Amino acid sequence: MAASVLALLADRTRLALLERLGRGEADVTTLTGATGAARPSVSQHLAKLRLAGLVTTRKDGRRVVYSLRHGHLRRLVDEALNVADHQIAHLPPHD
Repeated sequence: MAASVLALLADRTRLALLERLGRGEADVTTLTGATGAARPSVSQHLAKLRLAGLVTTRKDGRRVVYSLRHGHLRRLVDEALNVADHQIAHLPPHD
């Protein structure tokens, strides 16, 4: 199960979606703006995350609002991004 979750996080768009949802629930329009990905792509990634049980949905009128299912996932995404920042900060300078 852990490998499956980490495999879903390995996609740049899904990672960006989960990072944004870690800051609070959002609809597809908001998530499209936050990721810079095309709306159909965002919808497909959200469907994968929902089927995997990582995000939940609720209706707000005609809008579908997404949120993280577990706070643990927010911490996992935050730690992955912290590791990446640390790695980038310690790259040797380019000539």
